[in-house]
Amino acid sequence: MKKLFDELAYEVSRKTTEKYSTSFSLGILALKPNIRNSIYAIYGYVRLADEIVDSFQGYDRKRLLSRLHLETDCALEERISLNPILQSFQETVHKYAIDRDLINQFLHSMSMDLKKLDYNSALYNEYIYGSAEVVGLMCLQVFTEGNRQRYEELKPYAMKLGSAFQKINFLRDLKEDYHILGRTYFPNLNMEVFDNKLKGQIEDEIHQEFKEAFLGIKKLPKSARFGVYLAYKYYLSLFAKIRKKSSKDILENRIRIANTEKAYVAFKSYLRYKAAFL
Repeated sequence: MKKLFDELAYEVSRKTTEKYSTSFSLGILALKPNIRNSIYAIYGYVRLADEIVDSFQGYDRKRLLSRLHLETDCALEERISLNPILQSFQETVHKYAIDRDLINQFLHSMSMDLKKLDYNSALYNEYIYGSAEVVGLMCLQVFTEGNRQRYEELKPYAMKLGSAFQKINFLRDLKEDYHILGRTYFPNLNMEVFDNKLKGQIEDEIHQEFKEAFLGIKKLPKSARFGVYLAYKYYLSLFAKIRKKSSKDILENRIRIANTEKAYVAFKSYLRYKAAFL
């Protein structure tokens, strides 16, 4: 009978992904069916933690995040959780031997969001590693299905892609992070003098990381390659849109890609993927 609960657990993680991210949902659909549920489980888990630190204003977020950490440890030790998202996550962690230190680093970065920090280069890199790069590494352990040699080979590329995605998120969410949550992640950045020159420097970093990450996408197992390529293309489209905006524009508006535009990107990406990879 536990099979029914497991099915429910993965379904909740899938619904969570669909609710919060059209882009990642479509990317996951482009993965081979045998690994989709595990990527839903990872996304559902990281979204749960992200919601605690970003959305649960008026609640004791530090206590809630500590409870999630404790419940995560219990779920991993006991191999079961009554929380459906944690249940699907712990099954995925055990199935693919996902490193526990990646999970701890992720939760550490989430805890950084609960503090008023002036980000220097060291803190910035620490936050990006825990909030984005390790998530890419968790997914990579699923993609490589226990092949440690292939995982180590692809690890630097996965970290570059996660970093690029996160920095684009920072630019996209600059208005909300600064004006509502009171955060600025970019190191030594005075938001009062944020201009096109500073924006351009950040964009140059992202552009270089995208170039390096693409080399790794081409080396991914076929079961994962198109799904990751599609997510890469979505973010590349968002990045292109951000680059066309001024620093003033992104401080005043959250840049988005409409669902119709995402469908067009998906169609073009499929054609280019077929031509380039097959």
